[in-house]
Amino acid sequence: MTKSPLTLYLAAPRGFCAGVDRAIKIVEMALEKWGAPVFVRHEIVHNKFVVDGLRDKGAVFVEELDDCPPDRPVIFSAHGVPKAVPAEAARREMVYVDATCPLVSKVHIEAERHHKNGLQMVMIGHDGHPETIGTMGQLPEGEVILVETTADVAKISPRDPNKLAYITQTTLSVDDTADIVSALEDRFPNIVGPHKEDICYATTNRQEAVKAVAPKIDALLVIGAPNSSNSKRLVEVGRNAGCQYAQLVQRADEIDWRALNGIRSLGLTAGASAPEVLVNEVIDAFRDHFDVTVEAVETAVENVEFKVPRVLREPA
Repeated sequence: MTKSPLTLYLAAPRGFCAGVDRAIKIVEMALEKWGAPVFVRHEIVHNKFVVDGLRDKGAVFVEELDDCPPDRPVIFSAHGVPKAVPAEAARREMVYVDATCPLVSKVHIEAERHHKNGLQMVMIGHDGHPETIGTMGQLPEGEVILVETTADVAKISPRDPNKLAYITQTTLSVDDTADIVSALEDRFPNIVGPHKEDICYATTNRQEAVKAVAPKIDALLVIGAPNSSNSKRLVEVGRNAGCQYAQLVQRADEIDWRALNGIRSLGLTAGASAPEVLVNEVIDAFRDHFDVTVEAVETAVENVEFKVPRVLREPA
């Protein structure tokens, strides 16, 4: 049976960012240094394939510090944790390694600096997301007001409208965030913004690559986990750029082939915590169904690398 031709536009950059790469390396190096088990508070990154792979090597994933024995190392996830968590680990004299992405840490430092200058923070982020919880937990209760939408901006009641600053979750949609920032600046003309955009380079680059691919395609697939904020944003960016069929899949076995029947072009990308092996798995699955021609669409080149903490570079 003759396969229908399909042009598969492969977005670049895609997949692992420097913060995710570093976080995974931290768990692997901790296992090498201290042996199994090493405990990890929350999923180190939001990807089942990655988490299962680290679990097979001896990582134990837990939700709270109370779930960790005091005599084994614990690692904090790339999303960041409230200040109370490392403080409690230190009080219990636990060995801990912070795998918080340096770009998330930058937002934490920013929030503290504004707080010291007497400003109340407005955080643009998703309620309940680990990064939002970690960032809001850098400051005392009531010092950070969360907004998720432009509508939320109209509802907030800050202590002093003239003493405000805003920060953002690093994995948001660039376009949606711009609208919320605009609403904040309209309502609070004296609000202070970050020196440099909080949304990380990797999130921005992956969204720009999707925008470049969108006009060429009949459908878009984003490889990523359903709890991955940056992956879900890529689907939204694709839809907003005119791609009527844009779906999130974790693995090739989740592809809805009936929905893709008759397409002639496909865009493919991966969220920042999805490994390239899953991209190749999806491409192979499409080769089974179509006569595939792969074309790369590259909008940026990434060469960022973050060092792992010194404790892991020192001998045991």
